[in-house]
Parts: sequence; structure tokens; C-alpha cells
Amino acid sequence: MRGKRVLVTGGTRGLGEQIVRLLSAEGARVATCARTARDLEALTASLDAETFTRPLDVTAPGSLEDFVVATAKRFGGLDGVVACAGGSRGGGIEQAAPDDWAATWEVNVGHAARLVRAAVPHLRAAGGGSVVVISSISGWKPGPPAQYGVAKSAQIHLAASLARELGPDNIRVNAVSPGSMLIPGRRWDRMRREDPEAFAHFVAAELPGGGPVAPQEVARVVAFLLSDWSSGISGAHLPVDRAQNAPSPDGY
Repeated sequence: MRGKRVLVTGGTRGLGEQIVRLLSAEGARVATCARTARDLEALTASLDAETFTRPLDVTAPGSLEDFVVATAKRFGGLDGVVACAGGSRGGGIEQAAPDDWAATWEVNVGHAARLVRAAVPHLRAAGGGSVVVISSISGWKPGPPAQYGVAKSAQIHLAASLARELGPDNIRVNAVSPGSMLIPGRRWDRMRREDPEAFAHFVAAELPGGGPVAPQEVARVVAFLLSDWSSGISGAHLPVDRAQNAPSPDGY
């Protein structure tokens, strides 16, 4: 990764933060964006390497595109981008309003498509590059809320479609689908601390690999896909989930 110029959206928390930290440690020049300037400042202060940051909303028209241009200008080009920003709004089908569906779609699928669209001229100018779209196990293992799974499923399709479209330009596109991740302060970490019995039952029933995946493990897969070592991989969908996707003992 040394010398690679990479832009990561949503890089101050959870998986995005670990991706930024790993790429930076491996010698990449990293740019990242997030909504909160304070989080970006804290991240930058904790890293030894140069990091270019900007507070922005990836769903705001023009903001992401402007950041891509600024990053390419700052680094003298781009070699890769990671669409990591995402999330979900609204509850179940009776609670989620049309605006919740639209917002969930835009922060996942819309932002990823706009990121790639803005990055393509710079990747092409560099002779090619790598795009990684962070999807989720929810994109192909159905479960509520539906609006999140639908958006994550679309991200997998987006990556495969763009891999075919951009292949002639030597631009690779892949999707990574993390399973349940153990992130401090998030759902599974809270369950582990507050209800160990329920957590143990979940692990036994759903995670034959022994527990939730760590974000650092997912970040290593992302770094591999951004590196030249994965030059033959494009259009792929890589689950990172400790066999959470595997069939259960009863075959389902």
C-alpha cells in the first residue's frame, strides 16, 4: 500500500476508522470525510502519517464530488476509493416512512455511486485503480429492517455492474460484506456486556466461527483489495463474517 492514494468515506468510527488506520500504517496517503469536524481532528491527531480530511455529509449534493477533486489535487491523483459511509433510518415496514427508505438508499447506494462517478476520471488518469464498496451480510441474508437490506443488496449489484463497465479502464470494483462486528459501544459489544447469556446464545446459534468479526479483520480484506496483490479480483463479493453466512446445521 505504500504510496497509494486512497479516499475513504466515513472514516472516523467503527470499520471506517480501522480502514483509515491500517492504510495509513501501511504507508498509503489517505483522505477521509465524516460529518463531525471534531472526530476528524481527533483521528488526524492520532495518526503519524499525513491524512487529508474534510467534514461533510456524503448525501449533500456536490459535497462528496468536491472532496474527490480536492483529494486528487492534494495527492496528485487517486489510486483507490472506499465507500464505507452508510447506515439505516426508520424501523420496520409499518414504522419506516418513504423518507426513511429514500434516506437509507441515498447514504448507502447513492453515495457509493456518486463516489465512483467522481473518482473514475482520476483513477483512469492514474492508469487504473481499485474501488471497494462496503456492503453487509444484510445485503444477502434477509432480515429487518428491510430498507437497509435492500440498500446493501443493491451495493453488491452496483459493485459487480461497475466492475464490468470499468474493467476496460483497468479499474477494479469489489464489494465486502462484513457480518456482525464487535465494535466498542455498538450493538454486539453492548449485548456482550449487558446480557452475556443472550450474547452467548447468539454466538452459538449464528456464528460457527466463534464470535463476531473484528473491524480490523475486515479492514485487512479491504487493504488487500486496494493493493496490487488482488490485481486479478474484480466484480467479487467477499463476506467477512466467521461463517455467519454458512448454512445452519439443518441445511438452511
